[in-house]
Amino acid sequence: MADDPYKVLGLKKDATAEQIRSAYRKLAKKHHPDLNPGNKAAEDTFKAIAAANDLLSDPEKRARFDRGEIDATGAERAPHYAGAGAGGPGFGGQGFGGGDFEDIFSNIFEQRGSRGPAKGRDDRYSIQANFLEAVNGGTKRITLPDGQSLDVKIPPGTSDGDVLRLRGRGQPGRSGGPAGDALIEIHVAQHKLFRREDRNIYLDLPISLKVAVLGGKITVPTPGGDVVMTVKPHTETGTEMRLRGRGVPAHGHHHAGDLHVKLRVEIGPVDEKLEEFLKSWEQPPRAGS
Repeated sequence: MADDPYKVLGLKKDATAEQIRSAYRKLAKKHHPDLNPGNKAAEDTFKAIAAANDLLSDPEKRARFDRGEIDATGAERAPHYAGAGAGGPGFGGQGFGGGDFEDIFSNIFEQRGSRGPAKGRDDRYSIQANFLEAVNGGTKRITLPDGQSLDVKIPPGTSDGDVLRLRGRGQPGRSGGPAGDALIEIHVAQHKLFRREDRNIYLDLPISLKVAVLGGKITVPTPGGDVVMTVKPHTETGTEMRLRGRGVPAHGHHHAGDLHVKLRVEIGPVDEKLEEFLKSWEQPPRAGS
């Protein structure tokens, strides 16, 4: 029997949808199989976390679980009736004329109706994408429970926590009902150079003292490949330059973002001539000083 989904995610019964989402993301990242290779316990924990989130993130499933209509796996529970009484087994002592009689048969008919065609359960997966795969788009391969492999296309501009839905790739339907879907949550790794905000990419780029003073051309890495920019003479640390359209590429109804480059002057190795010059150099006062 599956564990209580609230306990699995470390939540109380009155947890909000945002608290459920936050708890799931935190635990999923900690126990993700890619980060715990060969760790069967972590894999089992990750599956339990995904199942708990699948139930609690669905308002209808959560409500039915809270009412005791389904168990932690999403399976239907048998109807529960009041204890036997004077009116006969299961009728709460009210006899055939009591109000509970109609409720009981209503439940029975609902239970019978639930045996008709029904959509299969959704399966949840979690995959790790690197920064550039999420920005530019890419393809990741996952293995389904039946052993089949499935290539998942990551759209350009995918953000951390986005969920892709692959229709019909979940559990088989019941009594001829449609199959469920595969829900794939994307976790995006950080990049050593780039930082993303919405559609824009930000980069801190070091330049030499010579280029800062005299100006010159520099090579700037972008998510789409290197480009050459010209730095003006007398450029100071903190100067910002913008490359239009070099951020997250355009996709669907989204426009292309920009790449914002902040220059950082690095002194680098200092030779004797530069050192002697600086000793004799009298820097002119700044305006307003």
